[in-house]
Amino acid sequence: MTLDSPARDAARSRSSAELIRAEDAVLAHNYHPLPVVIARAEGAWVQDVEGRRYLDMLAGYSALNFGHRHPALVAAAHRQLDELTLTSRAFRNDRLAGFAEGLAELTGLDLTLPMNTGAEAVESAIKVARKWAYDVKGVPPDQATIVVAANNFHGRTTTIVGFSSDPVAREGFGPFAPGFRVVPYNDLAALTDAVDETTAAVLIEPIQGEAGVLIPDEGYLMGVRELTLRTGTLFIADEIQSGLGRTGTTLAVDYEGVRPDAVLLGKALGGGIVPVSAVVARRDVLGVLHPGEHGSTFGGNPLAAAVGSAVVDLLRTGEFQRRAAQLGEVLRAGLAELTGKGVVAYRCRGLWAGIDVDPAIGTGREISERLMQEGVLVKDTHGSTIRLAPPLTITQEDLEAALATLATVLT
Repeated sequence: MTLDSPARDAARSRSSAELIRAEDAVLAHNYHPLPVVIARAEGAWVQDVEGRRYLDMLAGYSALNFGHRHPALVAAAHRQLDELTLTSRAFRNDRLAGFAEGLAELTGLDLTLPMNTGAEAVESAIKVARKWAYDVKGVPPDQATIVVAANNFHGRTTTIVGFSSDPVAREGFGPFAPGFRVVPYNDLAALTDAVDETTAAVLIEPIQGEAGVLIPDEGYLMGVRELTLRTGTLFIADEIQSGLGRTGTTLAVDYEGVRPDAVLLGKALGGGIVPVSAVVARRDVLGVLHPGEHGSTFGGNPLAAAVGSAVVDLLRTGEFQRRAAQLGEVLRAGLAELTGKGVVAYRCRGLWAGIDVDPAIGTGREISERLMQEGVLVKDTHGSTIRLAPPLTITQEDLEAALATLATVLT
């Protein structure tokens, strides 16, 4: 890990405890982070201001699929910083076409709507789905509905939390936008009952990450695709966390050979360097947008496009998808060994796992804090569930060491 310059070290002279107190004094308390203050990072490892190293088993909720400061991504960002960073979409730039071409090839779809954050991609997809329903499907004005799954996590805007079933995300933020129907996840019968002539789209996560890495039954995604085709409804897959190699395939829907009408990408698309997201869809779907109907000052900026193109290049060879699949088997085997030894149940797909810990041992937060003390960083979700999402660049040795640490903490 490269050390910082003396000048930068001097600027970071405050201790972790001092910085935590300073943050709490001046930041909104919308997060409850673990009490670790990270100052440097490389690959799968981070270092706090006191110099202690930790193995990062969260990878920025999959935003760091390629690890911290991947050399190819950092180099792409540096090159672009020396040339051009922003034009707005009032003008064209020389990076955007290549970025969109790469995403089309990677996803098997046609057009890209570049945005910045995952929530922006979801909001954009909602607008596009409604416009498509009116212009193409013939739904009467202002009558379009979108079907979503319970326990979803698609972002934090008021529209999105309005169809969340998580009271912490939802309560206190109404009134909410109408037009959404919530059905149980992984329930094709309920989904079928909810779709009618007003339905513009079915919007789901192929794997529900925030809910605890919930993986649907085999055939569910294919059933969603068949239902939406039969009813003339869009299938929108939110792959913001699950996509770009995380599950051992480029997209999580690839496990069932499903091609949605639109795919939402984010997090890892920016390589952990800049926020980048995109709606990638069929030509006739994104084709409903006309100049002035939707936009973003920073969406598709040259810096984001350069980094996003470098991310696409890393995925072209399939190396990271294969690593996720192979190391995912190591992760699965390690969790199977711990089942009954503190682990009640687990769900694993590639290098992504949700682990239900025996509540008698501790809450998810308590387990996360104990792991932090042992040099491993993870994040809890609900109750006594923690999730693991290490960088796809992690070595097998480091992954096995993290599993050994988990075993120690649980016993």
